[in-house]
Order: sequence, then structure tokens, then C-alpha cells
Amino acid sequence: MCRFLVYKGSDEILLSKLILDPTHSILKQSFDSRLRLDTRRGQNNADGFGIGFYTDPKLGSAPCLFTSTIPAWNCTNLQRIASKTASRLIFGHVRATTEGSLSEDNCHPFTHGSLMWMHNGNLGGWKHIKRRLGDRLADKWYLGVKGGTDSEWAFALFLDTLERLGHDPSACPETGFGPTVLRKAMDSTIGQINELTDSIPQNIVQSEDVDTRSLLNFAVTDGHSVICTRYVSSSKDEAASLYYSSGTQWVTRTTDPNDRRYQMERKDKGADIVLVASEPLTFERENWVNVPTNSILTIHRQTVMVHPILDRYYERDPCHVRSSAFVQAKGLVCNEKAPSPAHEPPQSGFEGYRRLAAQSIGSGSRSPDLTRRSSTPVSAREGNAPPR
Repeated sequence: MCRFLVYKGSDEILLSKLILDPTHSILKQSFDSRLRLDTRRGQNNADGFGIGFYTDPKLGSAPCLFTSTIPAWNCTNLQRIASKTASRLIFGHVRATTEGSLSEDNCHPFTHGSLMWMHNGNLGGWKHIKRRLGDRLADKWYLGVKGGTDSEWAFALFLDTLERLGHDPSACPETGFGPTVLRKAMDSTIGQINELTDSIPQNIVQSEDVDTRSLLNFAVTDGHSVICTRYVSSSKDEAASLYYSSGTQWVTRTTDPNDRRYQMERKDKGADIVLVASEPLTFERENWVNVPTNSILTIHRQTVMVHPILDRYYERDPCHVRSSAFVQAKGLVCNEKAPSPAHEPPQSGFEGYRRLAAQSIGSGSRSPDLTRRSSTPVSAREGNAPPR
């Protein structure tokens, strides 16, 4: 499935420092996804990409969006734009399609007014709930869906829910809708998706072997606050991977302009920068925290808060162990692999990535010289702690 990235900072950052440059940038994840075990697709997220970012408020509150069906590693325009564009709030997404055809209408992020949305995962029993999900929507949200992905329909449901809560999604308030409102709308959206999958008749579930489990890693922002979820509609299974990192600076280890080994620096207890990603952008394990399964993460004024989603799938026992078999089968998590210190990827720059991508895809697997298995999970420091 897909991979996404969120950046929220006190200062602007060049898109290239997130999208292109890091050792395990989202561009590299488009052809070398380290937390993916999917025999159907290998490690490729090659069905298009998108980046969304906010510019000077004087130019309007709506985000700027660039999407393409070209694989991210093969898009020269991505390099041109990312190396000359800076923003304080950035969404990035690389797509491996499960629903919808290969078209720009199906590339994330999706936008409406000042709102921006993206998704990693799937809605359970999608073909059995699509019509009934559409029936819940007001006409303007139903007619606003341009593509064929379950992700965009989920966004339409979120917009409809936000409106039913008394907030016009088209209003673009100067200071945003606020984290509490966005979080409430997100929680309700997830609840409605669960209601729809629960209503699939059991005889159909059994006769057609319908998997009603939903993987709902959503990200939404109004240009001010960011809401992300890591969620699975199951009390036994792990959700798709999601991590965050916060600090004061996102910098390289050396002054070498070709050094892509970025790391998060912490000069004090503040968080001038917050990153959220399906996969860590670096292999510095201590810099990344595993978001607990069935949690909602809020970023507001550079403060990160994690709350549990308290529904019937939330497990209150801190010793409860979830199975990773489901997300492994979906290609959404596996044992982490990190580069050997002696064999950091030698190529630098966009052309180097294109050569690495061609090598990886042409051989059907990555060169063993570039990777090794790690016995320590990324979340070793504190990722498995129960939400507070």
C-alpha cells in the first residue's frame, strides 16, 4: 500500500530536505519500502505521488498541490519544484493502488478549501459499503468526489461530518477549525466507517469471504493543526505502521552537500519541528516514536498529543499483544531493515535515486550490499508504551 509524510515546523523548510534528500526519503520509499512485506508488489509504491503545502496566506488559504501518475523517482519536475519550494506545513504521499485506477484524480493528497487529506490503508469490505457510504453524504460532497479511491470517499465523509457538526468545510477560517473540532470529526468518521462495515450481511461476509477490517491511517490538516490516526478495526491485529519525531532542527550530520544522513536535533525540550511518517526518514532509532495502534495524534502549535481512540477495538490491557500477520499480508509492516554502516547508498542526488530504482525494480529485489536486517525495532525506545 501507500506511504505518507507530514511536516509541521515553526520555520519553512525546502521540500527537497524531506522528499528527496534523506537517506530513506519518501522518494526512496516509492521504490524501496523498508517496512513493507508484500509479495504481490515487492517494495514499490509506483502508482503516482502527490505533495501538498501551504504558502503565503496572502495568496489564499488553500494549499498548493502537485500530483502525478509518474513514479516519484522518475519525475524530473518533482526535483525542480522540491529544490525551490519551502513551506511550514507539508504533506507527501506515494501511492500503491488498491482501489481506483491510475490517474491524477486518484493521487493523494485530496483538498477542499483550506483542508488537506491523505490515507494509508483501506476501507474494509469496500465494494459492499461504497453505495451506502455515498447515501450518507449531502449532494455537494457526493458530487465532489472526482476519483475512484476509497480514500477520497472517506474524505467526503469527513467533510460531510464536519458540516453536520456545525462547521462549514468551505469557510477557511483564518485560524483554522481548531484541533478539537478536527479530532471530533475524525473520530466520528472512523465510527461511521465501522458502522458501514458492521452492516454488511453475515451471509455475504461468509459466502464471499469479505474482509471487513479497515486500516485507517488518516492525516488531515486545515493549515494550522494536523490530525493523524493509526487505526485498525480489530482488537487482535496491529495497524499499519506510523511514527513521529520532534525536535528543534532537521539537519545533516556533516557540511558535505551530498550527505543525505539527516537527523533530528534537540537543543531543548521544545519542538520546532514535528515529522509524522509511515516509515522513518532516517535509521536513527532513538529519533522516532511508534504511534500506538488505535490512537489519534494531534499537532497544534508545535505540541504533539496522542490520545487513544476509545471504541470497542481499543485494548485497555497494556500487556495485550496484537498480531502483525494482517498488516504483513497487506504489505504495511515487516521487520525493519537498515543500511549497513559500511554500505550507505553510494549514489547522491536525483539521478542516483533513478539508478537505484532501476536496479531495484529490474532485479526484483534490492541489492544485498545496501541493506541488512536489524534485530532491533524502530520503536525500541518507547514506541510500545500504552497511550497516556
